Amino acid sequence: MSLDLTETAEKRERARTDAEAESPPASVTADPTESATATVDTGSADPPGTTPAQTPLRTEADGGVIAQLRLEHESLLLRPTLRRALEITIEFEYRTQTPQDRTVVFLTVYGSEFETFDRALAVDPTVTDPVLVDCYSDRRVYRVTLTDRALPLAPMTTPVDGHILDITSSRDGWLVQLRFPDRDALVEFNDTCRARGVSVAVEHLRVSDDEDDGVVALTEKQQELLLVAYQEGYFDVPRGISQDELANRLDVSKSAVSQRLRRAIGELCGATIT
Repeated sequence: MSLDLTETAEKRERARTDAEAESPPASVTADPTESATATVDTGSADPPGTTPAQTPLRTEADGGVIAQLRLEHESLLLRPTLRRALEITIEFEYRTQTPQDRTVVFLTVYGSEFETFDRALAVDPTVTDPVLVDCYSDRRVYRVTLTDRALPLAPMTTPVDGHILDITSSRDGWLVQLRFPDRDALVEFNDTCRARGVSVAVEHLRVSDDEDDGVVALTEKQQELLLVAYQEGYFDVPRGISQDELANRLDVSKSAVSQRLRRAIGELCGATIT
């Protein structure tokens, strides 16, 4: 057996040598496979000791426009549910992508009509696979997957470098606070929305500059609530006004007062403590 293996090896070596001798020089005949391999190995590599090309940082941090907009369209995320659960307030937390390229959104829901919300959520055409993630005394956290019928906001903001600062539901749509690099970007965003049938109403508009105190995510509604709460003694001991009374005063739901206070106080603490 050992002799047979040796003879076989010798025959293979002779065959390889003969084949190499018969092959023409590389300069005469270019094998397509070898040529492609050579291109991959050496074609675009940087010479030793060089620095790869870099993309310089582009800044839009100086100036800009901060707009508080009310957006309305039947296909916006959970819009059909919001029409049914009127006493519910939804706070957008964050979104992520699944390996199947589906968009998953986490939401915090405030209010007391959770049964109504759950029923509406089950038949909402803009989402599928709703999951109750966590429960608290005043709120619940849900995870939903967007369907093809949902009209996402990100594709309308990203092309114009819009930065979403805050998203909160309302009875007649979504209240969104965005920062744009300039007014032209805001106008382009408005045109994009209208081209898709999304109604845009500007509730508040201001210029962002070096005089900003850093509390850029404090919405006009949150500012109004804090002002009324402070003036009416909500932060006094004992309190001069309750959340129910604040809700009646501002003509909003108690859940809206609760979540706006929490977000506004959180933003103020983040800007002044950290």
